[in-house]
Amino acid sequence: MAVLVIFEVPGMTKATYEHGSDKLTGGRGPVRSPADWPVPGLISHTAAPTPNGWIAIDIWESEEAFQQFGQIIMPILQEIGAPDVQPQIYPVFNHVSA
Repeated sequence: MAVLVIFEVPGMTKATYEHGSDKLTGGRGPVRSPADWPVPGLISHTAAPTPNGWIAIDIWESEEAFQQFGQIIMPILQEIGAPDVQPQIYPVFNHVSA
């Protein structure tokens, strides 16, 4: 079952997000397509600034796929000094895309 994953990161900046993205892609710059992710299963990714920091919202094919990604992204977030946050994970009821 697909899951919606929400990371709300107080204090994170665009520069920190971009730094993390660069590390995630092995130095190839920002993530631009699902092929840039180090594990399969990503359906969509959206990120944006908030009044308090940064938010990233993903849809993954399964919680297992997200957990594989989590094993990669969490150490990267720690390395770049992002606050320690736990994602909110919800089962997807409906998803519409163009």
